[in-house]
Amino acid sequence: MPTFPSRPLRWILLVLRVIVGGVFVYGGYVKLADPWALFAMSVDSYHLLPYSMVVLVARTLPWFEVAIGLLMISGFWLRFSSTVITLTLGVFFTAMVHALLAGQKIDCGCFGPGDPISKWTLLRDGSLLAGSIFVTWMAFRQARRKA
Repeated sequence: MPTFPSRPLRWILLVLRVIVGGVFVYGGYVKLADPWALFAMSVDSYHLLPYSMVVLVARTLPWFEVAIGLLMISGFWLRFSSTVITLTLGVFFTAMVHALLAGQKIDCGCFGPGDPISKWTLLRDGSLLAGSIFVTWMAFRQARRKA
């Protein structure tokens, strides 16, 4: 019995894995190229974390994004990487919606400074979230079919 019903679906999943994982790798790389304090300012502008957590997030999140993005692209541990990316995007998206509804005029912090939260950033991140949800769903569906 084939793992997926069709070859086009396999290609769609591969493309989604590469896009979502690639965005995570790129976002992490951009943040690592800048001084960590710039990203810390973006994280702090959401007013959701105490300062000690802001520093921890600003110093570790870019490395985490690169690592989990590479896992997603490679397809290794796909259930793990897609689930973690989906949860991470869910947190990011929720924080952005909260900031927009609260009237905060801040950068999203997704790709360094200069990317203000708008309907376009929500559309971009919401699309990434939808893609990662689909990849996660299919990764777990594939595991059930093998069992």
